[in-house]
Amino acid sequence: MSDALLDIPCTTIKGEQKTLADFGGKALLVVNTASKCGFTPQYKGLEALWEKYRDKGLVVLGFPCNQFGKQEPGDEGEISQFCELNFGVSFPLFRKIDVNGADAHPLYVQLKKRAPGVLGSQGIKWNFTKFLVSGDGSRVKRFAPLTKPEELAAEIEALLR
Repeated sequence: MSDALLDIPCTTIKGEQKTLADFGGKALLVVNTASKCGFTPQYKGLEALWEKYRDKGLVVLGFPCNQFGKQEPGDEGEISQFCELNFGVSFPLFRKIDVNGADAHPLYVQLKKRAPGVLGSQGIKWNFTKFLVSGDGSRVKRFAPLTKPEELAAEIEALLR
């Protein structure tokens, strides 16, 4: 049985239509990203997780967002080039989306429902909020922007077992 979370359409930064199910039941680390944020260096840690765990069943997915301090002003080409040149990003990136408000992407609406923040809040507080999703979509765990990617290694390894 397919999980509705996995069937939500998303558009890659190159314009291709994908769903999370297209990643073949792998564990997913979904992150709202930005190029001009204090947390932007986390791209390096996200890429390191992708390099370390992709052959073991993890996919890192970056969703650029301009809702926090207008820290992702560029278009898809600029975002892609920035990530590649500055951080060697090779994990999948998606088109810029909203994660909060009336225009929040349906993926983020579902992620926030399944893994609320502190005190049950649903809103995303800032860039680089991370969601670790099991391959079947049944488990979703949320991590704050302050949580560095490398701090997720134990959680990822437990999910991949």
